[in-house]
Amino acid sequence: MKLATGAGYWAAGPPKDALETLMKAEELGFHSFWTAEAYGSDALTPLAWWGSNTESIQLGTGIIQMSARTPAATAMAAITMDHLSDGRFILGLGVSGPQVVEGWYGQPYPKPLARTREYIHIVREICDREKPVEFIGDHYQMPFPGGLGLGKPLKSTVHPLRKTIPIYLGAEGPKNVALAGELCDGWLPLFFAPKDNHFYADALNEGFAAAGKPRIGPDGKIPETNDFEVVCPVSIVPENDIEKAADKVRPMLALYMGGMGAKGANFHYDVFCRMGYQDVADKVQELYLQGKKAEASAAIPLALVEEVALVGPLSKIAEDLTKWEDTVVTTLQVSGSPALLETIAEVVLS
Repeated sequence: MKLATGAGYWAAGPPKDALETLMKAEELGFHSFWTAEAYGSDALTPLAWWGSNTESIQLGTGIIQMSARTPAATAMAAITMDHLSDGRFILGLGVSGPQVVEGWYGQPYPKPLARTREYIHIVREICDREKPVEFIGDHYQMPFPGGLGLGKPLKSTVHPLRKTIPIYLGAEGPKNVALAGELCDGWLPLFFAPKDNHFYADALNEGFAAAGKPRIGPDGKIPETNDFEVVCPVSIVPENDIEKAADKVRPMLALYMGGMGAKGANFHYDVFCRMGYQDVADKVQELYLQGKKAEASAAIPLALVEEVALVGPLSKIAEDLTKWEDTVVTTLQVSGSPALLETIAEVVLS
């Protein structure tokens, strides 16, 4: 099992310890460092700024939102970042939810799977740089079939350092996970539970089969002959008092379960329902939307926290970690202070 870390979403301003955390992660031999975006800071600028201090760790966007940029703009950024990082860039993409897509970016949300397929195709073709790009899809067209009629097929003036820049897809639903397996080099899950590994393995195998990639076998792991990566965020909270450790995770779970997206269109809520916690998810969502955030957090049982996080004494965390090692997950993305990263590395990488 490999380790990754990241800066996460900004609050009112940039995190003060991001660079220190990144440098410690590189020193400890972490696989990658990730930046995110929602509707505040972007993911690419801080990744370039902080990443300029590094030499070996891979640098990924987790995720950039497709509605924020045309496929060509994303491909340009990927080619640029890959050159600046000497081939260490990972392009993490995702759709986001309808509130952000339509409310912030002013783009239509319907048919996200079809949009994703077209988007990735164009990005790949631009980065490949074999010929001027021409694409006529239901959602994207190059050149634009209107306006002055003067657009012509073009190809990047910059030659890519790598023609195949790794693309990881942020996905939660089974059809989107299958799309990651088919079209991408990796999957960025959220709220993965080891007990549901078979569910996600089946979805990935559907995509692997469509692309002719080696499938996941009975052991439930990505086979060595398939270089597909699964980088999974997981909260790791070492604390002798398990309930106190869980209390540090509950507010984040309540936010995603109850406050993200809209009622009836919250894909994080759907994940917890698939886990078997619909009653909890309904209660948390109701309380959260009423502004009762503390009560929403308190409504999350310890059992649910332990499904998606590693909490408690270090001995318990080490024991619980074995469940994650027998899954499709190849890298755990953790967060915390440089000192905490050291502690986590001792447990996971030893």
